[in-house]
Amino acid sequence: AQLVESGGDLVQPGGSLTLSCTASGTNFYLLGWYRQAPGKQRGLVADMSRYGMTHYTESVKGRFTVSRDYDKNTVTLQMTSLKPEDTAVYYCYGKTVGPMEEFWGQGTQVTVSS
Repeated sequence: AQLVESGGDLVQPGGSLTLSCTASGTNFYLLGWYRQAPGKQRGLVADMSRYGMTHYTESVKGRFTVSRDYDKNTVTLQMTSLKPEDTAVYYCYGKTVGPMEEFWGQGTQVTVSS
C-alpha cells in the first residue's frame, strides 16, 4: 500500500490551502493527517473513518475540514484561517484492519508566514 501527498506550500497568515493524499494498494479503514513541527512530536490533525466518523485536534476545529472520496481513494484536508503555528510537515496516514497495519506518506511542507 502507498500514500502520496500533494499540496504543501508557503501561505500567508489567514490564508487557505488544500492538501490531498492518494491511497493505493488496499482499502483503508482510516485515512487522515498528522503534522510535525520542528522540535515537536508528530500529532494528529484530523482523520476520517470508512463510515464517515471524523476526529480533529482541538486547535484546528472550525478551521480545517477532512474529507474522503471513496471512489478515488483519496483524503483531503481543507485548511482555512491558517496561522504561523500551523507550520509543519503534514503526513498522510492510513490504517487497515484485518490485519491491522499503519502506513505513512512521505510528508509535505506547509509554511504559514508573511
